[in-house]
Amino acid sequence: MSQTLNLEAGATRSITDKEAMKVSIGALIGTAMEWYDFFLFSAAAALVFNVQYFANENATAAALASFATFGVGLVARPLGGMIFGAMGDRIGRRKTLMVTIVGIGAVTGLIGLLPTYAAIGIAAPVLLVLLRVAQGLFVGGEWSGAMTIVVENAPLERRARYAALPQVGSPIGTILSSGGFFLMTLFFSQENFDAFGWRIPFLAAIPMLLIALYIRSRLDESPVFTELMEHDQVEKAPIRTTLAQSWKQIIIGMAAALLGVGGFYLVTAFVVWYGVNVLGYSSRLMLLGGMIAAIVEIPVLIAGGRLGERFGASRVILWGGLASAVATLPSFLLITSGNEVLVVVGMTLAVATLSFPYAASGTVLTGLFPARTRYTGVGFAQNTAGMLSGFVPLLATGLVASAGNHWWPAAAMLVFLSVFTAVAGAVAPRLSVNLPGFKH
Repeated sequence: MSQTLNLEAGATRSITDKEAMKVSIGALIGTAMEWYDFFLFSAAAALVFNVQYFANENATAAALASFATFGVGLVARPLGGMIFGAMGDRIGRRKTLMVTIVGIGAVTGLIGLLPTYAAIGIAAPVLLVLLRVAQGLFVGGEWSGAMTIVVENAPLERRARYAALPQVGSPIGTILSSGGFFLMTLFFSQENFDAFGWRIPFLAAIPMLLIALYIRSRLDESPVFTELMEHDQVEKAPIRTTLAQSWKQIIIGMAAALLGVGGFYLVTAFVVWYGVNVLGYSSRLMLLGGMIAAIVEIPVLIAGGRLGERFGASRVILWGGLASAVATLPSFLLITSGNEVLVVVGMTLAVATLSFPYAASGTVLTGLFPARTRYTGVGFAQNTAGMLSGFVPLLATGLVASAGNHWWPAAAMLVFLSVFTAVAGAVAPRLSVNLPGFKH
């Protein structure tokens, strides 16, 4: 272990800020593509799939089936994290990231071509679920690899700053996906949107993939992984070693990431459905709220990275989680107020507070695992959080329906997620790898 730590410290000592920024931007392009595709599916689950693929006279039942499909893709993520994590720890971060980005873009394009239930019957939802599983596998290896290659290409003392940049891919993906749907609702009637307009944002993933591929192909391999290879320190069995030696770190990493992913799905996918179907708001208003919240999230993420650099990423997760818990009640009161401006403010407040822990989660997760098994460990932790998060909209929909469509169960879920993540922020430094110059 000490030899690996010395290799990592030595490999990162001569990295310049210019080199670190180049890798961060390359990773950001990939994560923006990843989240565009994934959030496109979440928006479609709330607005389209419940009608086009899960025909049911009961609107709540159709929504539950649609959100379950959304969750199925996240169940596949830990498996994808395991497969691509082991690949990344054995053959390299860069090669693995090229595979994952191609897979994500190709699957998203295929979803845009998929016939509806009315056209091919039960085969439509079955194929949708299979494509969602494939998407989940590729996404499972994408975020963990992008975050690993970024931190390993950054000076130790500034890892938190650069690790926050790929997280900006999340709001960019949200803006592009929600914006795509928003424009379709402007350009097409509801009938034409349901017939073909919703497909256009999915098909747009293909040209985006070509751009992402070009940028990512210009990235260099992680100097830390290069050092591991040169000194014959590459882990031969990363999955077995990670599960045997780092299972506590996987649990804490999962908890640290849970609010940033699960809380976000609650405030976007569930709140969009609740606003349209229960509160009677327009789809346009809810999509606009999601876009504005995502725009505000970008400077919040950058600020979260700077705070992590100065005070330690774990503290950002701790205090950000507590701030999110405190902001939950006012956020939901604003969202349910019936005033369009206040609805957008409520969504923005909720997303902004939970984005502080999200900004720091990449730094904390990569700090929990040694370089030899980092890709695998981060993949396990992040994707377990992602898997659990995928069922947050489903659980919120069911609990809210059982409470007479009142919003309080959803608010209680957000408070729980916030506190759970805050506790992980307090515990994480004790389980992290001790690297000189790295502030946990």
